[in-house]
Amino acid sequence: MDRLTAAKVFIEIAEQGSLTKAAEHLNMSTAMVSRYLAAIEQWFGARLLHRTTRKVSLTDAGVATLPACKKMLLAVEDAKNIAMERSQEPVGVLRVASSGSFADAQLTQALVEFQHRYPKIEIILSVGHNHANLVKDRLDLAIKITNTLDPTLIARPLAMCHSVLCASPDYVAKHGKPSSLDDLQNHYCITHVAGNHRHYRFIQNQSLVEVPVKGYFQSNETDAVCRAVLCGAGIGMLPTFYIGEQIKQGKLVPLLIHEQPEILGIHAVYLSREHQPLNLRLLVDFLVERFGGTVSPWDRKLNADLCIAS
Repeated sequence: MDRLTAAKVFIEIAEQGSLTKAAEHLNMSTAMVSRYLAAIEQWFGARLLHRTTRKVSLTDAGVATLPACKKMLLAVEDAKNIAMERSQEPVGVLRVASSGSFADAQLTQALVEFQHRYPKIEIILSVGHNHANLVKDRLDLAIKITNTLDPTLIARPLAMCHSVLCASPDYVAKHGKPSSLDDLQNHYCITHVAGNHRHYRFIQNQSLVEVPVKGYFQSNETDAVCRAVLCGAGIGMLPTFYIGEQIKQGKLVPLLIHEQPEILGIHAVYLSREHQPLNLRLLVDFLVERFGGTVSPWDRKLNADLCIAS
């Protein structure tokens, strides 16, 4: 007998508490339901249900087997859905959230390239969502740059976020370059209020250390911090995904390049691995391909003498 149907019959009996009610829901005869039940018990080699004249109840083996049967049927259904979806052109809407800086520097172009590949998928990109709530904000995907992820969510690594201490040429001409991390206290510094904004973080001897600085200008967005640095307000710690071109063009001067700022993970975050829509799977796989690798694409473009670790 068909084992998938037998598993479905067993689940229905367990949920209805009766062979007769299960037969009604499945549009089968009670005799056929009984035969399927006998078949699945023979298949598992264990009695799954206690039977009385009034009701049925799960045995210990039945309690242990029921979740596995449900999971098996869900897996088969997922496989069917994937096969059906693959035979059709992907279509629908994807709602994505990201910080403004990453959206501006990297994500928007990647999403446009994704749409060139799948032109019937509509993208709604929300920027400035540093603390986006996937359920409340009705989002399919959020790009998070952090080392502290919500354990209730699923995250796929996309890339590593390296940073560089920078200043404008005008600032360096007026105030010089810091000679050490301790020397940063003698300079004007620009910080990000989302982090520990009175410190810069570095990796030394495989440990994370916080270097105190004087935060003369603070912002909750990387683009504002970068703009202040470009205007000569002081030194800032900026992500390489955002400032590669400014460094190449000489608009920003890298400082203390032999020191290693804290490295953050860039993650694609979503709600669940199970029953994931095809459009979302395609986008996440695309972003992993687009941004992934030993070294991020924007870091590969930077001058090697910045000594950015891979």
